[in-house]
Amino acid sequence: MAKVEIKQPVVDEIKAKVEGAVTVVLVDYRGLTVEQDTRLRKNLREAGCEYKVYKNTLMKRAFEGTDYAQLDSLLEGPSAIAISMEDVTAPIRILNNMAKEAEALEFKAAIVEGNFYDAEGVKALANIPSREELLARLLGSFQAPITNFARVIKQIAEKKAEGAAEA
Repeated sequence: MAKVEIKQPVVDEIKAKVEGAVTVVLVDYRGLTVEQDTRLRKNLREAGCEYKVYKNTLMKRAFEGTDYAQLDSLLEGPSAIAISMEDVTAPIRILNNMAKEAEALEFKAAIVEGNFYDAEGVKALANIPSREELLARLLGSFQAPITNFARVIKQIAEKKAEGAAEA
């Protein structure tokens, strides 16, 4: 059996994983302890993301003809990818949190909804709150005027009640 035939299933696996992804983050993981790597994988899995180490040549082959080919020039040295099918910023936030603790973990780049972000761009994306947090803030901003309006109405009613009681 030829080497290409042996590697083709791995290339197909990578293609299948990134095909419907909203975010693919490329990182240099060298220097992570086993405990840090285990925690990172667990956090990513809990957020619905996948994290895997593949050979650079196999990733290059899988990325051919896709938006992810923009990552090819960065596929040198130890590389791992984090893939999210739903939450755009989840893998970036989780990797960024781990990078604060494990300085060895470094962003290389990311493709987010078809757009390329270099390491600095990825770090900027890491500060964007999660979808749930943004929705909670939006809901809070909707509730604030209603709450204030209700408070004013209650104060007016209380003053009128005081005025009526005094009369």
